[in-house]
Amino acid sequence: MGMHYDLPVYKSCYDLLLEIFQFVKNFGREYKYTVGESLKKQTIDLLTLIFRANSRPDKEHVLQEARESIEVIRLFIRLMKDMHQINLKTFVQVNKKVEEVSKQLTGWQKAMRK
Repeated sequence: MGMHYDLPVYKSCYDLLLEIFQFVKNFGREYKYTVGESLKKQTIDLLTLIFRANSRPDKEHVLQEARESIEVIRLFIRLMKDMHQINLKTFVQVNKKVEEVSKQLTGWQKAMRK
């Protein structure tokens, strides 16, 4: 078993986390400490789930949790765009990363079911 940080999905999620930390800094005060903190925590939790899924034989439940988690992240990011806390360029960029993580989690889950 490889180290979890060698996993493409872990790397993608870590990149997403770095990007989130970057743009949350620019949120207005009322968003920075509410949605911004939730977004960071949710992404850190997702990294933890990926680590857990990699380190246990029964991955299905943890992967399902991870997939729910990425959807919550997607929702927060969309909300922040609609509240004009994230510009369109950043939104498109970060959404690509979210999509990448989501696809990798789905692929992992499908591979487990085979």
